[in-house]
Amino acid sequence: MRIASGQFSAGIDSQRNLQEILQMMTSAARGGAELLVLPESSLYASSEPPAALARAAQPLDGPFISAIAASARDLELPVVVGTTETNPVGLPFNTVVALDARGSVHATYRKVHLYDAFGYTESSGVSPGTITPPELLVFGALRLGMLTCYDLRFPESARYLVDAGANVLLIPAMWIVGPGKEDHWSTLIRARAIENTAYVIAANQTGPLATGYSVMVDPFGVVMASAGEAPEVIHSELTAQRISEVRARVPSLLNRRFTVVPKHP
Repeated sequence: MRIASGQFSAGIDSQRNLQEILQMMTSAARGGAELLVLPESSLYASSEPPAALARAAQPLDGPFISAIAASARDLELPVVVGTTETNPVGLPFNTVVALDARGSVHATYRKVHLYDAFGYTESSGVSPGTITPPELLVFGALRLGMLTCYDLRFPESARYLVDAGANVLLIPAMWIVGPGKEDHWSTLIRARAIENTAYVIAANQTGPLATGYSVMVDPFGVVMASAGEAPEVIHSELTAQRISEVRARVPSLLNRRFTVVPKHP
């Protein structure tokens, strides 16, 4: 399959964010993409305390996702995008939504590991998702699983998806700037690809809040496409054959002696 990753800087104006997303969708479709992955928190992003997210949150049938769904249907382009989802019984969720080529919600993932690190406390404004069997996106022999940003620092999250059958990991992110953060970003993405012998497709926000450098890495840890610091859409080709070749050479998934058991609250 041909996949695209789009990066931009979301702000507090959801309509402006939406317009940028629709432009990236058009660019990805023109580039022949069969799926576009967009960043975490594409609805709303700011340096405000996390409590501000409750005012910006929308349901999945709200205007933000509905507009993206309409464009997905018009372009016949599946899209994975991060949003802030209302929660009727508590703080909103940090949610990734997968829309199919008909604009229907195909799968969702609510961020499990909240970003309570580097002086930020996401859990003060966001509810964690529950650990449930992964919802995979299927494109022929490619099976795609979703994670979000800080989840990247937890190798068991990626392995949990791979144990469920995923061989492509999608990681929408808003990887906050800071000393060493760009190096952490690139190192962890390649590590998740190498240890799982799986593709990793990461879509990050750009500055001033996030680092940019969205990237696509193959199952051997080879960077196939990468973006810089500016808004951009990148493309690459994914094949089941490449996964099979790498897993034949490096059968680490077969050789391992430990399994991942989710820790439920």
